Amino acid sequence: MTREQDIKNAVEILRRGGVILYPTDTVWGIGCDATNAEAVKRVYEIKQREDSKALICLVDSDARLQRYVRNVPDVAWQIIDCCDKPTTLILDGAVNLAPNLIAEDGSIALRITQEPFSKELCYRFQKALVSTSANISGEPAAQNYSDIDPRLLERVDYVCWSRRQEHKPHQPSSIIRLRPDGEVKIIR
Repeated sequence: MTREQDIKNAVEILRRGGVILYPTDTVWGIGCDATNAEAVKRVYEIKQREDSKALICLVDSDARLQRYVRNVPDVAWQIIDCCDKPTTLILDGAVNLAPNLIAEDGSIALRITQEPFSKELCYRFQKALVSTSANISGEPAAQNYSDIDPRLLERVDYVCWSRRQEHKPHQPSSIIRLRPDGEVKIIR
């Protein structure tokens, strides 16, 4: 299957409120439409994770990031510009997202992906995409397709074909919390 067809299939499932497994700029992810509360609920169920634990979202661009955060602080752009590895920012003032995706304090974890497959997927989907590690809560994240628990493969609506043959180490993103008062806290 071509990458083009793989992305087209994934986008079709996402638009119907489905859940996918896909390669990201870090580890393999479980994804859904970040604006669809029912799809987000299914992701929590699939992962067997409490919905009080926030999920990360991927976007393809600065412009898309600004669609989901009321005011992006200047320091966020500085961090994005200087980071040479995938970095997730926890930002206050989340908007236009499924309510069960937004943390109790009104924040959201967002990352602009630079990896070609996930970037194209986000671009084609035209919305933020949930990106939580492809594992059952408490188990190790799937660095490669071959690491994915077979139970997850059965529970999702589509598993992307791209990058399935890959066998190399992948790390989760750095996570940085930016507070409105200017405080910067490194979480991971």
